[in-house]
Amino acid sequence: MAGQQAREGNKPLTGVEKAAILLMAIGEENASSLFEKMDDDEIREISQTMAHLGTIDSDLVERLFVEFADLISNTSSLVGTYESTERLLQNVLPGTRVESIMEEIRGPAGRTMWDKLANVNEQMLANYLKNEYPQTVAVVLSKIRPDHAAPVLALLPESFAMEVIMRMLRMESVQREILDDVENTLRTEFMSNLARTNRRDAHELMAEIFNGFDRGTEARFMEALEERNKESAEKIKQLMFTFEDLATLDPGSIQTLLSKVDNARLALALKGASDPLKDLFLSNMSTRAAKFLQDEMSDMGPVRLRDVDEAQTELVNVAKSLAAAGEIVILDNKDDDELIY
Repeated sequence: MAGQQAREGNKPLTGVEKAAILLMAIGEENASSLFEKMDDDEIREISQTMAHLGTIDSDLVERLFVEFADLISNTSSLVGTYESTERLLQNVLPGTRVESIMEEIRGPAGRTMWDKLANVNEQMLANYLKNEYPQTVAVVLSKIRPDHAAPVLALLPESFAMEVIMRMLRMESVQREILDDVENTLRTEFMSNLARTNRRDAHELMAEIFNGFDRGTEARFMEALEERNKESAEKIKQLMFTFEDLATLDPGSIQTLLSKVDNARLALALKGASDPLKDLFLSNMSTRAAKFLQDEMSDMGPVRLRDVDEAQTELVNVAKSLAAAGEIVILDNKDDDELIY
């Protein structure tokens, strides 16, 4: 039993055991102030440890206070960063647990899950919730601020939103078990994905920057990078999403994209596209619309490469926005079998 080990000193105390002993030693008033700053999981873990400590020898308590004081006094200054925190945790916790904690820290700010959720962009939250059960969404929206819930509800598909509203109207007090399940789902699925998004790879960021270059600038920088670091250049190429990559879109995604772009800009963009990509777009249009687009491209005559680049960049940006909103599917260049929604 933890308490027996602590009393007899047969085994080094764990960090949780040390924390439990110190909290018991400083008195109820001081301990309660510290408990207020902890989340439910921390309180539960420390409380369970306290309950099994048994009688603690006064010499052991004194040694713990001395150890704590020495740690503080030997540190001239403290600089807290994600990296230093992660290194510290890796010394005391399993790797999977460290990864989980760091993902939650990198996510939105807030002590509780509901505090964190209040700092999530409404569009991002709506994109996640629209794939959940209406009852789950009703629980989530009932727990966040009304001024935050309103725009999220407005962004949901109307029929789905009405299902959520009806469940919220019939909702009474939510059972603790159900609330725990919803919180765990949000933590493991939604918040962890947000945290991974925040922890961006440098090559991913650079690929987005390269996507914003015109062709001449992109070629110039890529050539220079290949001379200095061929491996990084190849990684960036794999991560970039270019106009020609629109060829990976499925027919439904192509049709959705066509409904969101101006025909004149589409004609200009396709003017400089490869024949297979032109055929892909034209084959997903009605015969009349395809003929009209071909005529428009012919009537343009010679066009400046810079103008074509701008039009193609516009289409790529629209495609990315639709993919981020979950309206189309883009195949990842890194793995043809992986789908990004």
